[in-house]
Amino acid sequence: MKQLNWGNTHVQTSAVALGIMRMLNLTSDQAANVLDQVQAMGVTHIDSADIYGVGQSETIFGEALKKSAVSRDDLFIQSKGGIVPDPQKSSGDVVLGQRYDFSKQHLLAAVDGILQRMQLDYLDAFLLHRPDALMEPDEIAAAFDSLHQSGKVRYFGVSNFNPQQVELVQAATSQKLMANQLQFGVMHTGPIQFGLHTNMTDAPSVNHDGGIIEYSRLHQMTIQAWSPYQYGLFAGSFIDNPKFPALNQELQTLADKYGVTKNAIATAWILRHPAHMQVILGSMNPQHLRESIAGSDVTLTKQEWYDVYLAAGNDLP
Repeated sequence: MKQLNWGNTHVQTSAVALGIMRMLNLTSDQAANVLDQVQAMGVTHIDSADIYGVGQSETIFGEALKKSAVSRDDLFIQSKGGIVPDPQKSSGDVVLGQRYDFSKQHLLAAVDGILQRMQLDYLDAFLLHRPDALMEPDEIAAAFDSLHQSGKVRYFGVSNFNPQQVELVQAATSQKLMANQLQFGVMHTGPIQFGLHTNMTDAPSVNHDGGIIEYSRLHQMTIQAWSPYQYGLFAGSFIDNPKFPALNQELQTLADKYGVTKNAIATAWILRHPAHMQVILGSMNPQHLRESIAGSDVTLTKQEWYDVYLAAGNDLP
């Protein structure tokens, strides 16, 4: 398993992380088996959020960790907070929010709830989960200071923030923001497209994200790619999807060359980017995880990377 430094630290973590959003659909015994198997594959990074299953995913994880052979000390465990779920519109792994809340009171309570559900003494990282239009940086800074000084959280980051939002929070906080969790993958390439189409007037030239990849590289923030096999927001997977014949043919060609699956090539495509990204896998199926994780051992050539990019329907000016 490829390793990377998390943020600007010397903390080594796996280039592929396990996202536990769908863990609420497992029993604690089944979840323990998943933890044992992914650790055997080299995965040491766990990603969660307090809204996953409205907390149930973290409860299952906490029970599973106790039953598994995995040591807490061998894992880098992160969670996210700041979204207040709407109980009337949330069910299972579909959770909709009624507002964002980055107040000190809410963030402190969120971490306490996470630790209780996951049966942990501390989190390795806590991320702000999507930007809050009403966020007050001083409140965030006070919450981060309290969480860090109490030993409840080691490191901090954000999710789905643009560069100016990162700057706004970072200007007030003494803790460096180490990571930004973003949707990125073969079929979600906006942060790359606009740069390639610089000085043009076509649709791909529109900068939707503020140059977040370049910003993250300059500031040594780890980009954590979520939904790596999805197209659209949650429209579905592009793997073996008849809507994308050219892409799947190219993925299969490379899969055959490297002796892996299409999922592995999609993983390798993200990891080939020099920003040293991390891929978050959300499956709870050990076979699917094994196939996807295999991509961490594949290094695509530059031409192969561009071949996949073009097969996904992108162009080069």
